Amino acid sequence: MSLLCETPHPSRRAVLMTGGALFAWAYLPRFARAADNRDPRLIVIVLRGALDGLSAVGPVSDPDYAGLHGDIALSLAGPHAALPLDGFFAVNPAMPVFARLFKDKQAAVVHAAATGYRERSHFDGQDVLESGFAGPGHVATGWLNRALESLPAGDRVATLGGLAVGPSTPLVIRGAAPVLGWAPQSLPAPAGDLAARVLDLYQHRDPVLAAALQKGLDAERMALDDQIGGNVMKPNVGAMKPKGGLGSAAGMRQAAQGAARLVAADDGPRVAALAFDGWDTHANEGGATGRLATLLGGLDGAFEEFEKGLGERWKDTAIVAITEFGRTAQINGSVGTDHGTGTVVLLAGGAIKGGRVIADWPGLKPAQLYEQRDLAPTSDVRAVLKGLLADQFGLSAAVLADKVFPESAAVKPMPNLIA
Repeated sequence: MSLLCETPHPSRRAVLMTGGALFAWAYLPRFARAADNRDPRLIVIVLRGALDGLSAVGPVSDPDYAGLHGDIALSLAGPHAALPLDGFFAVNPAMPVFARLFKDKQAAVVHAAATGYRERSHFDGQDVLESGFAGPGHVATGWLNRALESLPAGDRVATLGGLAVGPSTPLVIRGAAPVLGWAPQSLPAPAGDLAARVLDLYQHRDPVLAAALQKGLDAERMALDDQIGGNVMKPNVGAMKPKGGLGSAAGMRQAAQGAARLVAADDGPRVAALAFDGWDTHANEGGATGRLATLLGGLDGAFEEFEKGLGERWKDTAIVAITEFGRTAQINGSVGTDHGTGTVVLLAGGAIKGGRVIADWPGLKPAQLYEQRDLAPTSDVRAVLKGLLADQFGLSAAVLADKVFPESAAVKPMPNLIA
């Protein structure tokens, strides 16, 4: 399917097509780039279900690690050897792309990290992670959308808005700032479509361009739907049979591929949010192989698709993968792990000051574990996110503590995450 629109600016791209959904970014006004030609992007990947950080990035040189994590502990020996990051940590062998980026100083790990939430409920933990509030119950807006709102009026990043990937909009990017929604063609079609919200935005900028877009959309029979909740723009990708969704390795790759093409566009969004499901590994988790390794391979594939799809914009991009909490340090009777506390934050992108595992390592002896069961958190996920927002988009510590992550003044932005 193609989208042909009359436009008074024939030199612009007429359309950007990705994964079955079409977007007329050509009709957004162009913005001058910064004097230093830096054009920063931030991509947030939410891993829903609680990632086992000790099996994603294992402390292979900790003498207590193998005994606690048992059959799913990573090892530098054997047919499925972990990939060394430094002299202490190694990444799961399902993540060779991340290991390469780490070696090239374009990826980093923050280990033993958690939000301030400690009750181990998926629903509340995800609310805290994505809302940015200190406790659960705040589900109207997310910290990434409030970050867009907090940028100065007319700022290019704020004006171009954000991108939400999936059949529903992740909480992290919900709010008043404009957000484009996109679902890969392998996912169920979301209700409503692109047109109503796009046209509303363009009418205020350039009625002539809005009229051209309307004509092109009509030609493709993309009906307007005024019933879309919030301010999210959702393209109708048709009633397509699901082929795995965002909890599968293939779905993660496809989502990243489409998102990369949108975020790479000159007039595309500078921030994006994706949510990958399925990380709740109570039974038969696997370590270097098995269920978790398959998921990690999908995440690794997403990193690769972003690297390829962003092209020259990769150098300005920071990607952060976060999860609601970690999992128990000791495996359970079902060769899996239960809800825990400390875990990892994974960073990738050409803008990342990489080649580092950032950790105040707490140790894995019984007395060193949180409540004698979990990896003890020594870093706050909000500190990582604040550091990225400060360095990528220039948000002040005061704005971050008051508006983006309310009542978090005690959590200081982590410095030097961006090269």
